[in-house]
Amino acid sequence: MSQTYRSTRSSKPESVSFEEAIMTGLAKDGGLFVPSEIPQVPAKFLTEWENLSFEELAFNIMRLYIAESEIPNDDLKELVERSYSTFRSKDVTPLVKIDAKKNLHLLELFHGPTYAFKDVALQFVGNLFEYFLQRRNSAKKDGEERETITVVGATSGDTGSAAIYGLRNKKDVSVFIMYPTGRVSPIQEEQMTTVTDPNIHTFSVKGTFDDCQSLVKQVFADEEFNSTHHIGAVNSINWARILAQITYYFHSFFNLKKQTEEKDIQVKYVVPSGNFGDILAGFFAQQMGLPIQKLIVATNENNILHRFIKSGKYDKVPVKVTYSPAMDICVSSNFERFLWYMIRKSDGHNDDLKTGEIMAKFMSELSSPNGEFTVSAETIAETVKILDSASVTNEETVATIKEIYDTTSNKYILDPHSAVGIHTCLKLMENDKDSESTHYISLSTAHPAKFSEVVNLALQDFEGYSFEKDVLPDELKQLATMPKKIRLIETPELKVIESAIVEELAKEKQ
Repeated sequence: MSQTYRSTRSSKPESVSFEEAIMTGLAKDGGLFVPSEIPQVPAKFLTEWENLSFEELAFNIMRLYIAESEIPNDDLKELVERSYSTFRSKDVTPLVKIDAKKNLHLLELFHGPTYAFKDVALQFVGNLFEYFLQRRNSAKKDGEERETITVVGATSGDTGSAAIYGLRNKKDVSVFIMYPTGRVSPIQEEQMTTVTDPNIHTFSVKGTFDDCQSLVKQVFADEEFNSTHHIGAVNSINWARILAQITYYFHSFFNLKKQTEEKDIQVKYVVPSGNFGDILAGFFAQQMGLPIQKLIVATNENNILHRFIKSGKYDKVPVKVTYSPAMDICVSSNFERFLWYMIRKSDGHNDDLKTGEIMAKFMSELSSPNGEFTVSAETIAETVKILDSASVTNEETVATIKEIYDTTSNKYILDPHSAVGIHTCLKLMENDKDSESTHYISLSTAHPAKFSEVVNLALQDFEGYSFEKDVLPDELKQLATMPKKIRLIETPELKVIESAIVEELAKEKQ
């Protein structure tokens, strides 16, 4: 099998290998890499794959996207095994039933080293970077300069710590993570800044997450800086992030079949969405052949995706600070990948080059401060075949944390992002009138301990509740006492960031 990747913005017949797509992260034209073809699962996968472990499923899925000539079977199996050996749950991403509501399930994605769903992808991405660099450097002759990579990423909370834990102490890899000052939770900040390994650097940037995300794209677009420092991406713009997340859709589907013993399951997935990477993995799973009835985008009050799905207009508005900060995003980078496929099916007439031309035009229109674009009726018609959406307020988020704690036998505690998903489930189950025949799987994206302020706001009046006792793991309790390594960036400007990166790289070599 030969699988190649192309840019969403390219109107030329160009493609790159899996390795190049992963190591460069972002295409030279600013587009995101997508597989030239979405592979299909085997005809009998529903029976042949149903009893596979998470790791075995991951191997089978990744094998469809990665040529064996690029990563041999034994190497890929070892990469997968090593990536998920760090998880606290043997099942990696267990599926649990919310007993207060029939057919409501939570997919717990927070059992990795940083207690967030990003670990599922970034443990794998870190090992991939190391694998490719070791292979490249082992082929060099004595005296030749080693190949290195400078990873630059932006985070609204969880990506940063997951990337740091996935890449700490990796040989020939330097990591720079930017996050908006005062806009991540204290524990999220501590998880990032208490990793003092020489190759790890955290920048607290005075601005918004969108400012940080824009800086990452500007660094990639600076060809001279990029070629000098070999810039790589760990944000969900990196295709390997999406690839690794596809597995838990298949895994949860098979777990649901086992738990319910139903032969023909109807299932909808509800995904708290900010940058769209998590739900995009579900789109690829569906297109590969997994029978997902619907994918539902659950947004907070920063609802650019919800507005688009309802209107076809994609427009920026100022970011609001909400109780679910990882979703406080104005422009959802990964939506570009999904939209490429929707345009290809409609206005692009299944022509990759025509689709790239349309996509490049839209993204150019969006790039101005008040940028926006509107897709055709045909494109939005293709979109709503696959996606539905909802927007959830701060008040509804708190109320849902209360409701689930109060009505579940084990007093289940949600983090605010997962509460956005569950509130959307409850609303849909009531409105769609299909909760007797359809199962709802809501993705639980982070451990509640990472959002103490909101969780306490919701639960402080319940008798016997204690955040220290009921929520906070011992591992996270220790963070507050650990030394920190952090650099404050006063102005979100490209030259300021690039100068800071160069200075920190020089310190690594001392």
